[in-house]
Amino acid sequence: MVEPPGNILYYGDNLDVLRQHIPDESIDLVYLDPPFNSNASYNVLFAEQSGERSSSQIRAFEDTWRWDQAAAAAYETTVEAGGDVSRTMQAFRTILSTNNMLAYLAMMAPRLIELRRVLKQTGSLYLHCDPTASHYLKLLMDSIFGPEDFRNEIVWLRTLSKSLMTRKLPSNHDVLLAYQKSDRAVWNEDAVFTPYAEDSLDEKTAGKYKHRDATGRLYRLDSLINPNPDRPNLTYEFLGITRVWRWTKERMQIAYDAGLVIQTKPGNVPQLKRYLDEQRGRPLGDVWSDIPPLNSQAAERLGYPTQKPQALLERIIAASCPPNGVVLDPFCGCGTTIAAAQRLGRRWIGIDVTVLATTLIKTRLRDAFGDAARFDTVGEPITLGDATELAASDPYQFQWWALDLVRARPMDEKKGADKGIDGRIYFHDEWQSGKTKQIILSVKAGKVQVQHLRDLRGVIDREDAQIGVLISLQTPTKPMRVEAASAGFYESPWGKHPRLQLLTVGELLDGGIIDMPPQQANVTFKRAPKARAKPDESDPLF
Repeated sequence: MVEPPGNILYYGDNLDVLRQHIPDESIDLVYLDPPFNSNASYNVLFAEQSGERSSSQIRAFEDTWRWDQAAAAAYETTVEAGGDVSRTMQAFRTILSTNNMLAYLAMMAPRLIELRRVLKQTGSLYLHCDPTASHYLKLLMDSIFGPEDFRNEIVWLRTLSKSLMTRKLPSNHDVLLAYQKSDRAVWNEDAVFTPYAEDSLDEKTAGKYKHRDATGRLYRLDSLINPNPDRPNLTYEFLGITRVWRWTKERMQIAYDAGLVIQTKPGNVPQLKRYLDEQRGRPLGDVWSDIPPLNSQAAERLGYPTQKPQALLERIIAASCPPNGVVLDPFCGCGTTIAAAQRLGRRWIGIDVTVLATTLIKTRLRDAFGDAARFDTVGEPITLGDATELAASDPYQFQWWALDLVRARPMDEKKGADKGIDGRIYFHDEWQSGKTKQIILSVKAGKVQVQHLRDLRGVIDREDAQIGVLISLQTPTKPMRVEAASAGFYESPWGKHPRLQLLTVGELLDGGIIDMPPQQANVTFKRAPKARAKPDESDPLF
C-alpha cells in the first residue's frame, strides 16, 4: 500500500484525478455527495438579492448528468469492461432507457469503481444521496463492492416536516449508503454513541444520575469494592474502611484527591462519582435525527446550497477513519469534509471541478485554521502558460481563477447580467460609519485596449465604487496606462490608492497585489468560524 501525501486540493475532473494521482489502496475513508438534479442550484455561492440563481455558477454541473455523447461513452466503456457492473448497467438501460438518471449512473459507475480501487482493505465509503437515486445507487454499489460489503443505509433527518404536502408526505431525509472494502474495515465503537441529554433520559437512567455537584453536573455513585474477595494486594484501609478494592491504594488516593471518590459520611464505604456527561451515551442507530441541518443563521454556513453540517462529517470520520488516516472527498464542494478531517487530525484529499469550489475551500481553511491549514493545490494554473491554456479551454474557469488570485467575489456571468463587472471586493475603512465600500474587477483573457479601461471607469462611477481593477493576460498598452493615471486616487486611512489599476496575470503570479486598504478591511467572503479545539479524548486518570 502506498500512502499519498497529506492535504491536497485537486482542481479537475475527479475521474482523471483518481486515475492519474491516487494510488491503489491508499485511502482510509471516502465520503462523496455527488449532485444529481441539474435543475437545482448546485455550486451557487453568491445569489442575487432577488433570490435568482446564478446560471454561470452552476455551469460546471448543468450538463454533467444529461444523456449526451459523454454519458453514452461512459456507459459503453463500463458495459464493455464486463462483469457484475456491466450487467447492472445493462439492466438499468432496460428499465430507464436513455434518460438523465441513466446518464447519472453511467457517469457515477467508473468513479465508484476507481474509489473502490483506492480504498485500503480497512477502508470504508459513504455515499450521500437523496431518495430519488438511492435505490439505483445501492444496486450499483452492490455490483462494485459486493452485497456482503454493504454495511448500512443511514437515514439522516435533514429537516423537520412543518406542513403537509398535496398527495404525498414531505421529503425530509437524505440517505447515506455505507460500504466497506472488507470485513477488516476500521470501526471505532467509541464514536458511535450519542451523549446523554438531561431532558431525554429514560426513567431508569434518570433514577441513577440523581446527584448534582456544585457546577450543576449530574452524577451517580458507583461501588469501588472488588467483586473478587481473594485479592490480598488490593486489600487495605481507606478513609477508615477496610475492603478488597477495585484499585490500588495509590490510584484510589489520586482519584480521591481529584474529587472523584467520596465518603457521604464518616463510616460509610467510599464510592466513585460517575458523571453523566463522561459516559459513552446511547448506541447510535441508523436513523440520525440529532444533527440538525444548517439554518440561515448557522455560524458555519457559507452560502453553499448543498453544504452539510460539519458535525455529520465529523461523526463519519471519527467512526471509520483511524487517527492520521486519509479522507478523500471527490466532490468536495465547499469543503465540509476537508474542514472536519482537518479538525480531527486526519489527512485529506479533496477534488472539485470548479475553481469556485476550490476558492471557497482555501478561504474556509485559512479562516478556520490559520497557519495550521497547510496544503497543496494541484491542477490550478501556476504559470503564465497554464493560465493561457485555461483561458483558451474554459473562459469561465479562467475568470474565476484570476479573481481568486486577488480573493475577489465572482459575479454572475449570465449574458447581459454582469453589466461590465466580473468580480467585487468589499472592504470597510470607516469603522464608525460602518459603510461598505467596493472594488470592481474586470478580467480580460484576450487582447486589451484603452476602451476596456474607459468602460471600467464608467462602471466604477455608476456603481459608486472606490477602485477599479483590470486583470489581463496581455500587457496593457501605453494609452491604457495614461488613462489609468488620469483617474486619480482614492484616499483611505492607510494612504492613497489609484482609482484605476492595471494588473497582469503574470504580475499576480509573481506576487503582485491590488493597492487597497489592508487585508483586515476585506469583507468580501463570509468568514468561516475559527475551528474549535478538538476535545482531549484521553483520560488523565484512568
